[in-house]
Amino acid sequence: MAAVPLRPCRASGRFLPLLRGGARSRGASPWAAGPGRVAQRRYKKDVLPEPGGAAPAVSVTEIRRYLRAQGIPFQDGYSCLHAPSLFGPELPPAAGPPFTLFIDKTTGSFLCTATLAEGGWQDLQAAVELRHRGVPAPGPDEGEREEEEEAEARRAREDARRIWERALPLGELLDEEETRATKAAFGIAPLADGTLKRFGVRYLRAAKALVFPWFAPRDAALRGLKLLVAEQRGDAVSYTEETLPRFDAYRNLFGLPLIGRRDAEVVLTGSELDALALHQATGVPCLALPRGATILPPALLPYLEQFRRVTLWLGDDLRSWEASKLFARKLNPKRCSLVQPGDLQPRPLEALNRGLNLTKILRAALPAGHKAIVSFRQLREEVFGELANSEQVAGVKWARFPELNKLLKGHRRGELTVFTGPTGSGKTTFISEYALDLCTQGVCTLWGSFEINNIRLAKIMLTQFATRRLEDQLELYDEWADRFEDLPLYFMTFHGQQNIKTVLDTMQHAVYMYDITHVVVDNLQFMMGHEQLSADRLAAQDFIVGAFRKFATDNTCHITLVIHPRKEDDEKELQTASIFGSAKLAGCGGAPCPAAPPGDVLLPQASQEADNVLILQDRKLTTGPGKRYLQVSKNRFDGDVGVFPLEFSKASLTFSSYGKSKAKLKKVKEEKGPSPKKGPSGGVGGSSKP
Repeated sequence: MAAVPLRPCRASGRFLPLLRGGARSRGASPWAAGPGRVAQRRYKKDVLPEPGGAAPAVSVTEIRRYLRAQGIPFQDGYSCLHAPSLFGPELPPAAGPPFTLFIDKTTGSFLCTATLAEGGWQDLQAAVELRHRGVPAPGPDEGEREEEEEAEARRAREDARRIWERALPLGELLDEEETRATKAAFGIAPLADGTLKRFGVRYLRAAKALVFPWFAPRDAALRGLKLLVAEQRGDAVSYTEETLPRFDAYRNLFGLPLIGRRDAEVVLTGSELDALALHQATGVPCLALPRGATILPPALLPYLEQFRRVTLWLGDDLRSWEASKLFARKLNPKRCSLVQPGDLQPRPLEALNRGLNLTKILRAALPAGHKAIVSFRQLREEVFGELANSEQVAGVKWARFPELNKLLKGHRRGELTVFTGPTGSGKTTFISEYALDLCTQGVCTLWGSFEINNIRLAKIMLTQFATRRLEDQLELYDEWADRFEDLPLYFMTFHGQQNIKTVLDTMQHAVYMYDITHVVVDNLQFMMGHEQLSADRLAAQDFIVGAFRKFATDNTCHITLVIHPRKEDDEKELQTASIFGSAKLAGCGGAPCPAAPPGDVLLPQASQEADNVLILQDRKLTTGPGKRYLQVSKNRFDGDVGVFPLEFSKASLTFSSYGKSKAKLKKVKEEKGPSPKKGPSGGVGGSSKP
């Protein structure tokens, strides 16, 4: 029986209704309304999360200077500064106040592990001022927290408590056959009942789910749960997880209550089952990240400060490997080691099932820190990993655009994609579906829409996500909005012209806070008006594109940059020169540049910076609307370029074949005829004309 890797559930509330036999509205307790009773719909001002407002302006040097000026002792940690708490009663000097206040070196945000008080840098400064005046700093429950948010948190804790009371330890099930069948369904037959009991794992019959508890480190109170459900899909088993509270508020380091104060080494895993398997096989302290390889919330960093050595073993694919390197930056690479995925180094649970030596795998972990110069011997294993996993190296595949997979092969981190198309052709609509496709597969996405506001953009993306007109089915809005809200999707709050430095600072903040791996910038022209580099707009364009190129490389983040083309005749198709040539011509006073060879267009450096160039072609027809197709005119990964037709659906605002009949797709393929051989352009369909 094959097993499908763990995946998070993006439809919150999918399994909880099983406990009472019906559906429930978002945020409502499954026991609050009886059968047939409709709960009152609640409205929320901010439907979509935002990247925390303006980018931080504080540096670690400024934080140290401020603490010294205020007479606050502190210690330098790996990713945080440690200081005495400002939120509890003052201790006599002889007692030596414990350093339970952790200040993030990157953002200035703080967390007091003794009182669970947390906030930003300005909140900490306000608390210090109150302390000097003799006024006690507000506790964690006295801050300006919205009543709706607090009420939702209380409901989540109450739901978690009720579920926890109904769940039973696997070892206490009356039927031993049921216990064996349950373990087999989840692939945890080698796990001993003692290991499951030590970590507090239980089983909920009503939902056929394993239950992993989230205990508060301060008082061991139950703060939430994660439910893991095994679903049979043919010969394979698919695992789906759901959390209480919702994913964005679920910050459980599973296994944290078992960590001792003297423990100096820990292994971080991508799932709770992996942490159980690894601890049983090796005995080393293990913690499971709440959202696996998707994100490492900075709020969890204070709980990892005590460890001198941190090993990351997040999974068995290249996405987990890339996430390990990204997380190591937050944790301080000097103390981190990474387990590189491979056939002999799978995820811990699979390694235990296969009888591999997990201790030996841990000892072979690679240091995360690298010197400026390396030899091939140091890169040898990584090169082999890329050769052995060519499909994963190609990147995340589009589910809605299979034709794009044939050309670009996938969406890869660290690349810069330039996208253009004629005015009114649907660039924003297409690129929103393009990014949404990746986001639904767990790619953390940041949207910078300078041309249309976020409400309109979110409406477009929600319609594409639901593939239907929700205006005509408002009763379905909450259901689809709940699912859409759980996507790892964030929006910049900018609109109109912006300074490139402000945009880059905000992107840097989002990468640190939310582990963003895909940034969409729509569009370049809204940042060129603020650049006073020179009268030559080519220099401004080169500078901006070069800055985005550097950001993508330094942060292992893919950037999709939308650029308006220069004005062309309606009868002409856009070319790569249509994107970059206009700025150079403007710099030459509208005449052909004398530095260019006769008959050629001298392209600026920006054309060399892009890894991929996509052009949305819109062929105008005299008898009706234009026929649109997507052209891949540059592909640095393997050189394949070409075109494929797009069919726009006004009802769902989609360009893809997602949700359309297979017969129609087959008909399109039949019309195109047999797949042509690669022409001079080297692309799939490079010589065909839709």
